[in-house]
Amino acid sequence: MSTDPATPRTGGAQGYLRIATEEAFATPDLFDAWARTMERTDVDPGFAGLAGFYTTSQAERPRTIKRRLLDLGEERIADMDAAGIDRALLLLTAPGVQWLDRGEGVALAASTNDQLADACRRHPDRFSGLAAVAPQDPAAAAEELRRGVTQLGLHGGVINGHTQGRYLSDPEFWPIFEAAEDLDVPIYIHPTGLPANMLEPFQEAGLDGAIYGFGVDTGLHLLRIITAGVFDRFPRLRIVVGHAGEALPFWLFRLDHMHAATVRAERYESMKPTQRTISEYMRENVYITTSGMAWEPAIRFCQQVLGADRVMYAMDYPYEYEVSEVLTHDNLDIDAETKRMLFQTNAERVFGLNVPAPA
Repeated sequence: MSTDPATPRTGGAQGYLRIATEEAFATPDLFDAWARTMERTDVDPGFAGLAGFYTTSQAERPRTIKRRLLDLGEERIADMDAAGIDRALLLLTAPGVQWLDRGEGVALAASTNDQLADACRRHPDRFSGLAAVAPQDPAAAAEELRRGVTQLGLHGGVINGHTQGRYLSDPEFWPIFEAAEDLDVPIYIHPTGLPANMLEPFQEAGLDGAIYGFGVDTGLHLLRIITAGVFDRFPRLRIVVGHAGEALPFWLFRLDHMHAATVRAERYESMKPTQRTISEYMRENVYITTSGMAWEPAIRFCQQVLGADRVMYAMDYPYEYEVSEVLTHDNLDIDAETKRMLFQTNAERVFGLNVPAPA
């Protein structure tokens, strides 16, 4: 570890601990399942564009990321130490288990959660986790979320985007939301490969991944959930999204205006009145993280329009691993209490973490 005084250190000497809230991992079984899927003649192109790259490419970046995804011990902790990250909230990387047949997806989610819980038990002062579920079987997904929280000690659930082209706005999936609300835990909606029916214009320009397509699809997913009335049905439900809210905070004025106009016009059967505005749901039911968005104007804007209590730090390891981005957050021109909320106390509250206070 560097002795450079500008290098972030763990331990909280700066007045807060750094909790990173969108840190990905994978298991060998998951990579094996992805590889088997890639052998099919009918493999989904969005899956192939994402999982196929990390399954088959021999370039340096995917090989390094794959190695780091699989490590739930020494290398990951060493990387955390080098970047001053005190605790990582671990979640299953995209595309997770949602591309698999129903039975295999359910079984792999359970075994993955067992391995995650074991890693958290081995490193209780460094790791916490979110339970993976297989929404292709909504009832089983709800039960796995309950098991993950009540038996394994996990702190919510993660769903990697759409499930074979279907979004959580479909009431078929709402047992998952019901379980999350009953358990009082959040659901983290993480990006995944684009669905087949929207992939081509993004992919042909190289814009289907984290550069743009991920944010477009995940922002769409959250908007569909809001406008479908999910938060009216489950008013205590909490949803977390990354990457500075997948751009939605920057569109709130237009979203509110055009949503109201569209409802009044009765143009779409699918768009019904909701009890509150989109911006109100964003401020009351949604939390965002700064994963991949280490940019002061964006972070401060999100704190201004959503509330400082809604924004949490994330690194997005191992896809983003830049110590300079940690320093960007450390050096934000915000007061000490707001910075502590960003790095530590918001995450403790939202995910129910029990983290010792810094000395």
